[in-house]
Amino acid sequence: MISSRVSGKSKRSGELLAQKLQQEGIVNPEVLTAIAQSPRHIFVPEILAHKAYDNTALPIGQGQTISQPYIVAKMSELLLANGRPNSILEIGTGSGYQTSILAQLTDKVFSVERIKSLQWQAKRCLRAMDLHNVSMKHGDGWLGWASKAPFDAIIVTAAPTQVPQALLEQLADGGRLVIPVGEQTQILKIITREGDNYSEQQIEAVRFVPLVPGDLL
Repeated sequence: MISSRVSGKSKRSGELLAQKLQQEGIVNPEVLTAIAQSPRHIFVPEILAHKAYDNTALPIGQGQTISQPYIVAKMSELLLANGRPNSILEIGTGSGYQTSILAQLTDKVFSVERIKSLQWQAKRCLRAMDLHNVSMKHGDGWLGWASKAPFDAIIVTAAPTQVPQALLEQLADGGRLVIPVGEQTQILKIITREGDNYSEQQIEAVRFVPLVPGDLL
């Protein structure tokens, strides 16, 4: 449920954004409703709030961005293609905007972020939306969150050079991993687990910040 702090104006802006995304090919009604109900302006720096409902990525500091609403909706839609997952692992909390969409689409979200300041800001935004089904971890996204695995779905919001093995291992049987992969050229992929086997589907060319392994900030 959206907090009463979310104004009628921002709700209307969210609805207009959802309409634009529907025109661009997003069809899942749950995803469109989540987009319409999410106040994107609280997830961006105040100086950029006037651009919050544009269909574009925006800088949020620390060399990171809030993803373009279309790609947020597209990746969310891909996660739900085989039904509503009970648990989702998100690699790269970032601003928390994608997290807020996921929290409206599943029972439980587990989100990993390596930059502490972004994690704290995301927590504040999620509290403002009265979303309390998200658990966060300050950690290396390449390693996932093994103690909470397996996950019905995993979404990665930054691009590794290759698919992290840990994420494949933490995916439940029948689960899907939606992930951008590559350096200069990046492709959005869906990886589905079937027992000990994995199948891969390429979706479209994308552009994400790199998924950085190692040291936490």
